[in-house]
Amino acid sequence: MIGKEIHNFALDLWKINRSITGEGVRETLSLIKEHLPNLKVHSVKSGTKVFDWELPQEWKVNKAYIITPDGKKICDYSENNLHLIGYSTPFNGYVSFEELKNHLHTLPKQPKAIPYITSYYKPRWGFSISTEEYLKLGDGMYEVIIDTELFDGYLNYGELIIPGNSKKEVFLSSYICHPSMANNELSGPTVLTFLSKWLENLSFRNYTYRIVFIPETIGSISYLSSNYREMKKNVFSGFNITCVGDNRAYSFLPSRKGNTISDFVAKHVLRWIDPNYKIYTWLDRGSDERQYCAPGVDLPIASIMRTKYGEYPEYHTSLDDLKKVVTPFGLNGGYWALRRAIEVIEKNKKFKVNILCEPQMGKRGLYPTLSTKDINEKVNLMMDFISLCDGEEDLLSIAEILNVPIWNLYELSEKLIKENIISEF
Repeated sequence: MIGKEIHNFALDLWKINRSITGEGVRETLSLIKEHLPNLKVHSVKSGTKVFDWELPQEWKVNKAYIITPDGKKICDYSENNLHLIGYSTPFNGYVSFEELKNHLHTLPKQPKAIPYITSYYKPRWGFSISTEEYLKLGDGMYEVIIDTELFDGYLNYGELIIPGNSKKEVFLSSYICHPSMANNELSGPTVLTFLSKWLENLSFRNYTYRIVFIPETIGSISYLSSNYREMKKNVFSGFNITCVGDNRAYSFLPSRKGNTISDFVAKHVLRWIDPNYKIYTWLDRGSDERQYCAPGVDLPIASIMRTKYGEYPEYHTSLDDLKKVVTPFGLNGGYWALRRAIEVIEKNKKFKVNILCEPQMGKRGLYPTLSTKDINEKVNLMMDFISLCDGEEDLLSIAEILNVPIWNLYELSEKLIKENIISEF
């Protein structure tokens, strides 16, 4: 089961302290590159203007913790990197409990959880702590140590171009900027890594694949600022890959327009994998599809997920782990849902029958020579399929008309091409 391999890779990445910039991103990309040697790592300087944004300074954490009045160390970044607010500015000194409370973040409704909090674009310092631990604190003076650095550096992302028979592109994207969270972070890039390995090993690809591993939001904005004109010309389908590792649900979030080939493929695949999959609308967006489908960019990007971000209780907390939330079985399901979708894109062609009226199938050994009431299901499917091969309907549309999963038609179409009954159109 490939889900086990993906889960093992996620375990390798779990310990890395990631943010939107910094050594954690570079280390993550380095480990991905061990699986994908052709991955190219790009560096964009801090301060670079990207559309309406400016790339932030690089952030580095040396150490961060709090010493209580009785000498106990709490909120230790080295024990759980969610304890420190992302992009916290340096601070070293003593503060009263009343002052400290202004810098502590909790989730009262989830008393065991450490919340994930960031402040990328406004200078501040702070910590996250479980409500259980917070309630143990009392009055007195607390020593706060935040040894962080903000300096001009780079934003890094990985890009892999896998050439195909056509310049038309399928775009696949996932993000690598969240620390110590499994479904919301590691499921996406790990599944995409193994999908990329599969794509590279295909003997033939109809389309070129543009694959990126980026920091969320600022990374996609940065990438689009350099590539969106070319992508608007070449990208005809694609998926934003996130939250594909749990085993609770399958979910679909459409592109902004909702009528792209990516949308149709995703809905078809999920319908046959899990008829009870959850359908969201564009108004439920929250990941990099916000940038890829933005007005003026308008890329045909949809999302196939397991349980959507924000829709499971462990989201953006320390409870989003690789034990109870993300499992090998869940990752396996996410991988195969996306792989099915990519296979559909590769095989979704138009066919036209080469013979006027119904072909004589019996002489080809494809139809019973004895006419009875009980013509079997496969023969009926074959004849119905041939009747729809008019050069206008693509394979996906025909599968929808016939009410069968498209993969049930792959072998059949190949057999009919071999018999010269139909041709690609």
